[in-house]
Amino acid sequence: MLSFAYCDALALQIDSLEGEFRTIYIGGGTPTVLDLGQLRKILFSLRKFSGISFEFTIEANPESLTAEKLSLFLDEGVNRISIGVQSFDNSKLKKLGRLHDDSGAVEAVAKAEKSGFRNIGIDLIFGVWDESIPSWKKDLKIAAGLPVTHISCYGLTYEPHTSIKECLKDGSITPLPEERSADMYDLAISYLADKGFAQYEISNFSKPGFQCRHNHTYWNNDPYTGLGPSAVSYSGSVRIENIRDVPEYVEKVRSGESLFGSSEKLSPEERAKETAAVKIRTMEGIDFDWFRKKTLFELPDLEREALPKLIADGLIEQSSPCSAAEGVRLTRKGVLFCDTVSGAFL
Repeated sequence: MLSFAYCDALALQIDSLEGEFRTIYIGGGTPTVLDLGQLRKILFSLRKFSGISFEFTIEANPESLTAEKLSLFLDEGVNRISIGVQSFDNSKLKKLGRLHDDSGAVEAVAKAEKSGFRNIGIDLIFGVWDESIPSWKKDLKIAAGLPVTHISCYGLTYEPHTSIKECLKDGSITPLPEERSADMYDLAISYLADKGFAQYEISNFSKPGFQCRHNHTYWNNDPYTGLGPSAVSYSGSVRIENIRDVPEYVEKVRSGESLFGSSEKLSPEERAKETAAVKIRTMEGIDFDWFRKKTLFELPDLEREALPKLIADGLIEQSSPCSAAEGVRLTRKGVLFCDTVSGAFL
């Protein structure tokens, strides 16, 4: 079967890696659909990189998460699990095409805790057509009451070439008004804060000490290595995407050929602007001194047109030059319009 050949190829690619890594994240799909043997092969090949203070995350869906797989994860050094719950409302789950129900979602978290995981994250989606604010608040209430340390809240997006997008096109569903989606997001920020989950990035909330370290790699625009078809690697100036076709990927790994499908080289200014665009998503914002050391650019000079306008529009605020760390960060209004801010920096 192709899945076995794919796992073999992925293990071979991992074996060829050299260097040190601070985090590992297995995701980009649903890794738990693989059987125990397939998962064991991949995890065993990653042993050489794990360590005591290492963050090692795996994504899981409730319907394919078993006690045996959870035990395997812990035995092989995985210390953080992110479960794609999406909702605890059966009607909403059905609309999203999910295979689990509300009890399955709660049970998955309970199984993860019982197995020994102490760093458990879940994903939630809001803004589904016809969704009400009371329904969303119920999702938040159930989520905050579970033994989880991290909650990600994502607004529904209508991706091209999906059944939901087609329903939108033919008029069988009508997206929520932007105002209601904004109110739902605002509710998540305030409600989760009251329950001890601090917002540290646009979509991410955590208990103290449980921020996702892997995600900071992207928000700091640091280098990373991607494994598998379509995976992206970034050196700090060059972004490379692996070939997309799975059979071709398997064959090229076996024959030792290059896996590169496409690449993009960034100029120093493009890299600096991209760094600003992703770093502003964090609640700490952009420290001018950090940005200078990171990119060799002065942010006020680099964004001389964008910064004054964003400040005037109330989307970002600048700390005083006399403060310990001078920089800029999103305002509460800016949090709601983060894509506008990031776009302006680019």
